[in-house]
Amino acid sequence: MALLLGFLLLLGLCEGTLSQGPPSSTYSPDGLEFEFPAVNYETKDSYEAGPIGIFFQIVHVFLHVVQPNAFPEDILRKAVQKKLDLSADYEKIISYEIGIIICAVLGLLFIILMPLVGFFFSLCRCCNKCGGEMHQRQKKNGTSLKNCFALSLLVICIFISIGIIYGFVANQHMRTHVEKTRKLSESNFNDLRTLLNATPGQINSLLDQYTTTKERAFSDLDNVKLLLGGRIFEQLKPRVIPVLDDIKAMAEEIHETREALVEVNRILTEMKQLSTNLSHSLGNVKRNVEQALTDPMCSVQPVMTTCTNIRNSLSLLDGSISFDQLPSLDEQMDNLTNILRTNLSSLVQKGYTSIKAIPGIVQNETVNVISDIKRTLDSIGSDIKNMSKKIPIQEKLSDFIRHLNNTENYIHRHLPTLEEYDSYWWLGCLVVCCLLTLIVIFYCLGLLCGTFGYDQNATPTRRGCISNTGGIFLMVGVGFSFLFCWLLMTIVVLTFVVGGNVEKLVCEPYQNRKLFQVLDTPYLLNADWKYYLSGMIFNKPDIHLTFEQVYSDCKENKGIFTTLKLENIYNISEHLSITEHTGNINKNFGNMNIKIDNIVLLDEEGRRNLMDFSSSGVEKIDYGTFLDVTGKNPTKVNLLSYANDLEAKANHLPQGNLKQSLKENAGNLRNIHRVEIIPLQKLMSTVHQRLKELQQKSRGLGVKVSNIIFFLDSAQDFITTRMSTIITEESKKYGNTIIGYFEHYLQWVKISITEQMAACKPVATALDSAIDVFLCSYIIDPLNLFWFGIGKATVFLLPAIIFAVKLAKYYRRMDSEDVYEDDVETIPMKKYGKG
Repeated sequence: MALLLGFLLLLGLCEGTLSQGPPSSTYSPDGLEFEFPAVNYETKDSYEAGPIGIFFQIVHVFLHVVQPNAFPEDILRKAVQKKLDLSADYEKIISYEIGIIICAVLGLLFIILMPLVGFFFSLCRCCNKCGGEMHQRQKKNGTSLKNCFALSLLVICIFISIGIIYGFVANQHMRTHVEKTRKLSESNFNDLRTLLNATPGQINSLLDQYTTTKERAFSDLDNVKLLLGGRIFEQLKPRVIPVLDDIKAMAEEIHETREALVEVNRILTEMKQLSTNLSHSLGNVKRNVEQALTDPMCSVQPVMTTCTNIRNSLSLLDGSISFDQLPSLDEQMDNLTNILRTNLSSLVQKGYTSIKAIPGIVQNETVNVISDIKRTLDSIGSDIKNMSKKIPIQEKLSDFIRHLNNTENYIHRHLPTLEEYDSYWWLGCLVVCCLLTLIVIFYCLGLLCGTFGYDQNATPTRRGCISNTGGIFLMVGVGFSFLFCWLLMTIVVLTFVVGGNVEKLVCEPYQNRKLFQVLDTPYLLNADWKYYLSGMIFNKPDIHLTFEQVYSDCKENKGIFTTLKLENIYNISEHLSITEHTGNINKNFGNMNIKIDNIVLLDEEGRRNLMDFSSSGVEKIDYGTFLDVTGKNPTKVNLLSYANDLEAKANHLPQGNLKQSLKENAGNLRNIHRVEIIPLQKLMSTVHQRLKELQQKSRGLGVKVSNIIFFLDSAQDFITTRMSTIITEESKKYGNTIIGYFEHYLQWVKISITEQMAACKPVATALDSAIDVFLCSYIIDPLNLFWFGIGKATVFLLPAIIFAVKLAKYYRRMDSEDVYEDDVETIPMKKYGKG
């Protein structure tokens, strides 16, 4: 019944169930994110038997030894097709069942022979045979035999007790877990109903996230100025902006050059004036010294020598530089003044403005196209919503509700009966275990009383009451063993045949999926259908849809669309094609006609301005002469050194007008150096530095201007010839970005519907719960453990009977005994009876 129920459940669920495991997220490269709603379930994916599982494994190993043959697929196929002929196929059946048959035959022999042996044994004992005579012969090794029999019986009792423990554990395990069946079934049905209730929400979630995609697309459409116009500008920027930057720098250089020339010309004028004043001052000093040297003291030695030296050095006071020889800079200044009448910076700014205006132009040119695209996107949402209604998932789910309700009602209707039968079974197994326990107790009491009550000095006829009670307990145990062992073995054989076959024919092939392979045999369940599932679901039996594939896909939590191959009913790939849903978008982008004309980087006036600057003469200034003149000292000699030397010579002269006059002129020279030489030197240094900068800037001026004109022409030509191509390419990229959002969304919808929506893991879980958990783990495993334990205990009753009967002779009080006379040699004389 459980097996049939499990497959009915699979067939019903396969007609239209869905499940969803962990939540899934999809992330697009552009950051667009979609979330599939998560569903939580109660039923666990796997079942663990716990510590008792090791006992189940022992039984499985035993069954594999007894029944090592492969799963009889051919026989099962014939049985399902009702083509099994016992007269023709009995050899195959016997060959497969040979191990179980042998064990069952041995069990039947045990069932038949043990009562017969017990009957004849009882008759024999009543006739004082078979150990029934209450007389024990004395043996030299009697003590050893007694101990050996006692130890053997103790070991056998231990083995029997282990089997009884197996029986108790198996019985309690079955009862405990059968009580969980109701909760297990409710958990599975709750999961399935959760899926049914979650399905509309999942479908609505897919549709609602179209809004996210549309809002992202609308945001990009509203930002067309930056995303499209900005990209067009970025394409032109590397070719255009550097040229405009160079022209702007050249305009600043023109201003700086004129300002430098004006400054140099002004300083030259000051320098000429200072040079004239210096020459006049030095001439006055020179004349004053010459006048002083006419003093009469200069005709007397040694003053004459000093005066001569001073007179010879006066030529050093002449000026060393004549600034009048420097060329005029007026022509260059006039040229630059004329050039600056044209505002080159403002002309360059117009070029910047025209380039930077491109994004705004793009926005203005695409207003109507953007509006059309937005209307198209709104219509796509309606198309997707209508398309979702055509997918047959909801239809299959509606069909499933009836199957789900019928199955649940069937299970709930029969669960009380199952629980009632389980109570009977539990009570019966408990009685069986208690009977075996009672037998073991008798044996153990016999061993306990016999061992502790045994007196080695007592003769067999004088044994104590405790020892005699032990022997009686042993014989009671033997009696119970003969009385019930055949009944116990009958239960063992029946449960062994049923449990072993169900384990080998259902549980094991279900776990290795060979059972599905048999069910998937073409034309097996329906002679007119090649594949039963596809014929039942689609009425198209030629579609390759198998039980094993459905179960495996559900086990892997695949969607019902993929699992049941619903593409044979509805081709979702075709209806989710981006071409079908976004054809109008491509058409609208194809109609986008952006015109960006009349972009002039620099007009003819600006070009002439640059050419005039290259021919302004700044480059041809005689910088060598200027730098040579301004790099010299204003005087032939250092006036401070000369003044110090003059004062030192005057100090060696005798007091008088000569000495005083020379000292005064030395002071005048120092004053000239401070007032005239130092300012003149500063001006010359400034002019020298400015001229070096001008020389550096003007070097290769013509080449620089020519290069700027060349790159300006190249950039202007690039704009003229490539602008339309750039607009087309960037418009295509922009359109692909917008369409890409919907491609990504539709791809996510396709993946969600085919792989995530209606993921049928609870179907596999429900089937596992019905067969693997309920039938095999809750019932068959403990059933097999029960017969394994009880069977082992029952088999060990046979040697226990033998040893118990043997041992009882040593514990029970005998009616007679062997008597020996204590002579030189002990000679048995005769037997004496009681009284």
